Amino acid sequence: MQVSVKTTSGLEREMTVSIPSDRIASEVESRMAKAAKTARIDGFRKGKIPLSVIKQRHGASIKQDVVSELVNSTYGEALQQEKIRPAGNPDIKDLSDADEGDLSYTAVFEVYPEVKLKDLGKLKIEKLNASVTDADIEDMLTNLRNQSATWKEVDREARDDDQLTINYSGSIKGEKFEGGTAENQKIEIGAGRMIPDFEEGLTGLKAGDKKDLKIKFPKDYQAEDLKGKAAVFAVEVHSVAEKQLPELNEEFVQRFGIEEGGVDALRAEIRKGMESELETASAGGLKNAVMSALAEANSTDLPKAAVHEEVHRMKHEMAEQYKNQGQQIDPHNLPDDMFQERAERRVLLGLLVSEVLNSADIKLDNDKVKVEITRQAAGYERPEEVEQYFYNNQELLSSIQMRVLEDQVVEHILAKAKVTEKDSSYKEVIAAQAGS
Repeated sequence: MQVSVKTTSGLEREMTVSIPSDRIASEVESRMAKAAKTARIDGFRKGKIPLSVIKQRHGASIKQDVVSELVNSTYGEALQQEKIRPAGNPDIKDLSDADEGDLSYTAVFEVYPEVKLKDLGKLKIEKLNASVTDADIEDMLTNLRNQSATWKEVDREARDDDQLTINYSGSIKGEKFEGGTAENQKIEIGAGRMIPDFEEGLTGLKAGDKKDLKIKFPKDYQAEDLKGKAAVFAVEVHSVAEKQLPELNEEFVQRFGIEEGGVDALRAEIRKGMESELETASAGGLKNAVMSALAEANSTDLPKAAVHEEVHRMKHEMAEQYKNQGQQIDPHNLPDDMFQERAERRVLLGLLVSEVLNSADIKLDNDKVKVEITRQAAGYERPEEVEQYFYNNQELLSSIQMRVLEDQVVEHILAKAKVTEKDSSYKEVIAAQAGS
């Protein structure tokens, strides 16, 4: 087998492979001999069919199968011989006619770039430090009370935090548009569920009032045909209601399954949950900061095939998320550019993390894998069974192992990088992680 490789552009390679005719002939003859023993043809006993008959009846299809399998197998052999790591599947072209002698073909593919990491010691990383304060706990208590709030109609003008029941009809240049009309719609001023101009325009209205609200849709509005456009909403107010928060008492506390200890016990549970959430967000935020610094310091060409594959994966991930929420979307209908930038970042970070692992000779710490599995299983009723399930499910176990390896990479980089610490708050840390 003869192999030649040339660079066409960037990461693209053309590899031409030539397979000797005698290798093809040998394999075809072997297949025909096996077929002669197993084939069933009228007029011949099984195992007694002449090779000439097999060749006449099945020769073309046998040769086609042999050629197809040889292309697949020799492609892999050629890659190993030339020590090439392809990114994505090849495009096979210029396949010659095996009847005319040696078989040859050209495989066009991309390769992964050679990554040379910049000095990790020059990376600058900011670590946010925060703790859960009494004020944070009181804010959370208020949020819990808001979630259980009731509404009482009032005879006054609407103000922030009030709930209005309204009819509205929107139009653009006098023409109504899809989704712009509703009846008996409940809207809470300040909740941010409507366009800001719309909610602000309801302030000061009372039951029975009618008003035309002039608003402008944001340029990043989700509906493409409404982005940045001016509209008029004819609004009629049916009622104004004031929020009634539940009393912070024993009855309220019992809603959360706390039978003893009262409000203090609820505060303790809230603190425990918030501290756990803060710990997770802090670790996640620091990991994101490390990965961002690593990506910014190390740019490289990315194989288009790998990015395309990542876009494909992200589309299906989104479709699965919607499915879990009871909605069905076709991932093929999602535009590529919606995922392109994040897909490129994932591919780049995959290459960089792999290079850190190799250059630093980092091996998977199985003790940390056990700790992570125990941590994840601890939230279930029967943690021992969940742990065993993790160990028996290779896909889940591999996912956890990869996460632990990434954490080991983060630890390695933090030990070398220039890390500065910044005092922050619970809300800032949670918000930073949510927005990453």
